[in-house]
Amino acid sequence: MNQLRKVLIGVILLLAISACAQKKVESGYVFISGEEWRDTDGVHINAHGGGILHHEGIYYWFGEHKIEGQDGNRAQVGVHCYSSQDLYNWKDEGIALSVMPEGSDSDIEKGSIIERPKVIYNEKTKKFVMWFHLELKGVKYSSALSGIATSDRVTGPYTYLKSVRPNAGHWPLNYPDSLKIKPVNVEGAVFTGGSISSPTHELNLIKRDLDKGQMARDMTLFRDDDGKVYHIYSSEENSTLHIALLDEEYTNHTGEYIRIFADRFMEAPAMFKKDGKYYLIMSGCTGWAPNAARSAVADSIFGEWKELPNPCIGEGADTTFESQSTFVLQVAGTDKYIYLGDRWRPENPIEGTYVWLPIHFTDNGFTIEWKDRWSLDDPN
Repeated sequence: MNQLRKVLIGVILLLAISACAQKKVESGYVFISGEEWRDTDGVHINAHGGGILHHEGIYYWFGEHKIEGQDGNRAQVGVHCYSSQDLYNWKDEGIALSVMPEGSDSDIEKGSIIERPKVIYNEKTKKFVMWFHLELKGVKYSSALSGIATSDRVTGPYTYLKSVRPNAGHWPLNYPDSLKIKPVNVEGAVFTGGSISSPTHELNLIKRDLDKGQMARDMTLFRDDDGKVYHIYSSEENSTLHIALLDEEYTNHTGEYIRIFADRFMEAPAMFKKDGKYYLIMSGCTGWAPNAARSAVADSIFGEWKELPNPCIGEGADTTFESQSTFVLQVAGTDKYIYLGDRWRPENPIEGTYVWLPIHFTDNGFTIEWKDRWSLDDPN
């Protein structure tokens, strides 16, 4: 009986090891995308649509905590946090931002939608600041809000501050005067989240939302070398991206922002910088279904943005290897960059997995190629 128990324990351990996306092999740890990734306690990492903050030598991964079933597509628990020293082994740090109980009338009440949380550290205020896409409970995706929370500790708990529509009362820096005087014309317009019935310049969605603030759905944060922080988000019924400067506390917009790629319907933005150039990777708007990635480059963050081809190459490139972008991480102290993506499973969100792949830079942009397994020790 003892021998049988030993065999069963051995089989269970073997299955657990084989299910990890970060595997220890003879030569060291490797990333294996698309497989279940477990934390140091052996539990599936639950940090979807997330981002990573590197602080005082430790990486912190913040993401959406999912549960089983379709109710898991709404916030039932909050934002989860994990920590790691090497990007392979992740320790569960618990729930950084908790939803409020049902009936609390809080913006982040259980059953609201909290997506794509990103955290950044403010050296001036000594606060950790979290931004996320927020939809109020019971209104599906019509709120298009940005939620903000802060904490004195990187792992939390975070205190919810407020939700906003960005840049109320402010025109984009690159919005032509001819459109400022043009009337709003949205009567009869049809919005699907992936298309609109007329081009945005005809509808004048910026003017429609000028007083209450612009719509903000899929989002990320980017901190530039000069310490300025930008909020990048899908706006104008998902048709157009906005890049907006935050104030010195990182908790408000300054009113300075631009709109880029009007009517291109891009979401899931991730921004990064290399050798003085700014890059974006995004997806098209096809709901939970994966599509071909988009990419872009600019010499200045508020400058002229040039769209580049799909950066993914090889088999699976037309679906971004069955994933959607959420973040690009520069490995601390190196010239290595990692694409972070999610494989969504809307029918049972807890089953969603992660795709991490190395980014390679070219004279014309960057590329991402599928690798069955890879490590940070691999040559560029």
